[in-house]
Amino acid sequence: MAQIIQWFPGHMAKAFRLMRENLKYVDIVFELVDARIPVSSRNPELDEVLGQKPRLLVMTKTDLADPERTKAWKKYFEAQGMEVVALDTRGHKTPQIMTKAARKVLADKWAALEEKGVKDKPIRALVAGIPNVGKSTLLNHLVTKNVAITGDRPGVTKKLQWLKTPTNLELLDTPGVLWPKFEDQRVGEHLAMTGAIKDQLINQDDIALATLKFMREYNPTAIIARYHLPEDAWENNTDVELLLLITQKLGFKDDYDRASERLLIDLRRGKLGEYTVEMPEDNIGVVQDDQA
Repeated sequence: MAQIIQWFPGHMAKAFRLMRENLKYVDIVFELVDARIPVSSRNPELDEVLGQKPRLLVMTKTDLADPERTKAWKKYFEAQGMEVVALDTRGHKTPQIMTKAARKVLADKWAALEEKGVKDKPIRALVAGIPNVGKSTLLNHLVTKNVAITGDRPGVTKKLQWLKTPTNLELLDTPGVLWPKFEDQRVGEHLAMTGAIKDQLINQDDIALATLKFMREYNPTAIIARYHLPEDAWENNTDVELLLLITQKLGFKDDYDRASERLLIDLRRGKLGEYTVEMPEDNIGVVQDDQA
């Protein structure tokens, strides 16, 4: 039986409560997902919390993701009736893209307000997403100054705050929120690979091996080039043997924990190239028979 990662920190329970309390004050929800793991980075409990509130799905970190797979995911979500934007949140056009998309979602409501004589009303949006999905980076570029603390680790944002943008958005920032339990172990692996789960809560060598398993099929040459491995390294080694070989090549002797940490850092920072772990046909989130 595969291990099921499970937790529910108190600040996350509090974040859900604060979202519910403040939802009545917003016009729309910006739901952020990591373009590299579009399903695993969607919190399934947000649907219950957010209800029928208008929503814009924002695919972040596209600069790190496979561009063709990002296009496929955008098409997939749009086919389900969602309004979607896919962007590098640091892009200079981000404020215009987000505001235009929000106005599209709220077009009917805003037209009704204008008929009543209400004009230039700011759009109030709640910004939600899992830890380390890029909320703070997006907010800083929407507001055009550093008002939200950023970091390449989860759990940076701890409380709610309202932020105003030059493009007439008023944004309610919220802490990154995970859900209590991952029934599909692949979800936990993918979140750990991209850094959405604190490294102290996972076995890094297990996630490093999951990464090598993925890269064996997806982009084996990136591993060869990054760690100066023999061209036939994949053919002659299992994933475990390959991790030990990488450990030696990095000069870490037999400290494969240290090598696992380096591998994950390289993956998350784009040192192994652009990548997207998931595709719609993978049925991520559906428990497989061998995982039950």
